[in-house]
Amino acid sequence: MEITLGLSLSLSGRFARPGHQIEDALRLFVADINAAGGVMLRAERGYFALRCHDDRSEQTRCAAIYRELCGGTGSDILLGPYSSELTAVAAPIAEEHGRLLIIHAGAADDLYQRGYKMVVGLPTPASQYLDEFIRLLASLKLWRKRLAVIAEPTDFARALTAGAQALVRERPVRRKGVRLGVKWEERFDPGQASELLVTTLRRGRINSLVSAGSYEHDLAVMRAVLDSELDIPVLACVAAGQSSFGTDLGDRAQGIVGTSQWEPGSEAIPELGPDPREFVHRMRTRTRSGDADYVAAQAYAAGVLAAAVLGKLGACDQVRMREQFSSLRTETLFGAFGIDPTTGRQVAHRMLSVQWHNGRKVRIEPHPLSDRGTSQFSTGWRLLEAGAEFLGLGRRGKRNDGDSFELDGN
Repeated sequence: MEITLGLSLSLSGRFARPGHQIEDALRLFVADINAAGGVMLRAERGYFALRCHDDRSEQTRCAAIYRELCGGTGSDILLGPYSSELTAVAAPIAEEHGRLLIIHAGAADDLYQRGYKMVVGLPTPASQYLDEFIRLLASLKLWRKRLAVIAEPTDFARALTAGAQALVRERPVRRKGVRLGVKWEERFDPGQASELLVTTLRRGRINSLVSAGSYEHDLAVMRAVLDSELDIPVLACVAAGQSSFGTDLGDRAQGIVGTSQWEPGSEAIPELGPDPREFVHRMRTRTRSGDADYVAAQAYAAGVLAAAVLGKLGACDQVRMREQFSSLRTETLFGAFGIDPTTGRQVAHRMLSVQWHNGRKVRIEPHPLSDRGTSQFSTGWRLLEAGAEFLGLGRRGKRNDGDSFELDGN
């Protein structure tokens, strides 16, 4: 029996880079689960097939694809597209047709505030994206921490900004001198906008900055700030969590902090599916791109979770699958999984902070927000360049490469 995974993917257009990596991860999942014998559906064994269509990074095209996938025999299991922007188009269509939608690459909080009953989210919501970064900033022994958030006018970026505003108002963070000095919410284009941004940051005496938007938005903001005469010691952006960021910025990426849903060095101990080390090895040796960013881990984990729920129920009953997801608490290579039963919003997964250092990403951990244990931060230097004594660098023990695939781990 064939079990079809259906989704819209951005294989062209502005989201093509992550789109191709997601496709590679899902094709790898299908190959792995089928090689392991698929899943049992009552008395019949089911094997997976992938059905994905290029949405060209366009909302209209994305909507047409999900209408097709939701009708007739379009797909058995429906996965979301890449980005909150496109997921916002797919979710109401799935809801209208009573179809479960597994959201693996849409983090805008608004997706879980519209009363949808059939969505399940894997990523940490956007409003929590900057939690680790702001705690890291607060742990620095730099009293006046005037933070600027440069955000695109999108649901994702607005939620991220709102989350940052809420966190800097909390007492432990405020006591450490963190203040939101500039909130910039408009589409950023190089040129005249760069001059206006630089002027605004200078007037606000900003010494820490985070950019939140599309990959292109973040690159443009980082380049504008780096090209200016501003001396902002702490720079961060969402895009810095992707491997391509170091290639696109080259040596200028040094010291820039990124937010990340997952990293190849993750210490997750999965109850379902392969561990992170095995997954990275397979992505690098068995796929076209060879990349293993968090977008790939999210997609693969979505397949693992769908297969586990399907195998437990023994049938593609959309409502019962949604109910099963509500009570599921487990861990995959992507990390902890657990949703709010009512909204489908992810509540268990944790964001990470990374920093570019000598051409590679290094995972960093903030110190607890205590009155002692913080370290001096030299103006003009970025975090690791100032010394690593105030950073807890992520370490993991050596593990053997394996080639196993387990859905039922305990």
